[in-house]
Amino acid sequence: MTNELIINKPDDMHLHLREGELLGFVLKDTAKQFARAIVMPNLKLPVTTVNLARNYYDAIKSFGYDFQPLMTLYLTSELSKEEIKRAKESEIIHGIKLYPAGVTTNSKDGITSIDSCFNLFEEMQKYNLPLLIHGEVSDSKVDIFDREKIFIEKYLIKICQHFPSLRVVFEHISTKEAVDFVLESSVNVAATITPQHAMLNRNDLLSGGIKPHNYCLPVLKREKHQKAILQSAISGNPKFFLGTDSAPHLTSQKESACGCAGVYSAKTAIEIYADIFDQNDALDMLPNFCNKFGADFYSLPYNQTKIRLERKDYEIPRQLEFNGDKITPFLAGQTIHWQIAEMPH
Repeated sequence: MTNELIINKPDDMHLHLREGELLGFVLKDTAKQFARAIVMPNLKLPVTTVNLARNYYDAIKSFGYDFQPLMTLYLTSELSKEEIKRAKESEIIHGIKLYPAGVTTNSKDGITSIDSCFNLFEEMQKYNLPLLIHGEVSDSKVDIFDREKIFIEKYLIKICQHFPSLRVVFEHISTKEAVDFVLESSVNVAATITPQHAMLNRNDLLSGGIKPHNYCLPVLKREKHQKAILQSAISGNPKFFLGTDSAPHLTSQKESACGCAGVYSAKTAIEIYADIFDQNDALDMLPNFCNKFGADFYSLPYNQTKIRLERKDYEIPRQLEFNGDKITPFLAGQTIHWQIAEMPH
C-alpha cells in the first residue's frame, strides 16, 4: 500500500478566487496546494478587458504567495477582435470564458446569442486562444438536469465543427453525454473535472433533505453520470484534467431561501482528489491528471516545485471563520485519508 506521494505541485484549471477580503482568504488555501490556476472572470464587475485582467492579476499577486494566476476574459457581446489580439499578446491571459447569460453566479452579463459570437470564435482560433465554456443552456423551459446535454446538441457540436482548430475546454462536466462528446471530439477538445462531480450524484444533494453545500451548477446528476465522470478522471486520458470549480459563498448565503450555487473545495482539494483516486485503485493516475494534462493542453511548462501527500486521516473542518461570518467547506465534518505534509529535508 502506498502511504506517501511526492508529486509536482498541481494546477487547478478552473478556479474562482472572488475579490476584496474574500480573495485573500481563499487564495491562502489555493496557494498551499496549487502552483497555478485558471482564474475565472465572473466578478461583480466582469473581467472583460486586458486592462481589467491586469488589475485583477496585480491584486492576486499583491498577497505575495508563490502562486501564478492564469487569467481569463469574460466573453460578452462587447468583446472586440482587437481585444482578443491584445489578450493573446498580454502573456497573462490564457483563455476566454463563455457563460450563457443567467446560467450561474455573476453571469447576467453573459451571452444571449451564441451564434452571434462565431466571428469572435474565429478570431480566437486564429490566435490559438482557448475558449472555456460553461456548457449549459439557460432556457428556463429546459429541465435543469438536461441543460448540459441540450447545450451539447444545440451549440457545442456546431462550435467544434465550425472551428476545428479552436481549443475548447468543456468546464466542470456533469453528464455521461459530456464525457462521450469529449472522447469523440478532436484533440483540441478537453474537459475539467471537479471533485463533487466525480464523487457525488443527485441523491447526495436531495435525499434525506436538501444539502445546500453540495449544490453547484451544473447540478449533480444521476449515479450513471457520476460514474462516467469518475471513470474519465481516473482513465489516464489526457483530455480530462483537474479543475475544482471551487467557488466560495458565505454559509449564510448557502443556507438561505435562495441558496447560492458553488462548492468551496479549495481548503482540501488535492487531498480529496487523492482520496478519490486511491479508493478507485488509481493513485498512479493522479500526477498526470493534476499537473501534466492541463499544462499540456494550455501549452504551459510543467511545475518543478514538489508537494508531499501522506496517508493520514483528517477531518475536514465543519466551518471556516471569515470576517465575522463563516464558510462551509466541501465535505465539512467528513474524514478523508490523505493530507498535505512537509517535504522531507
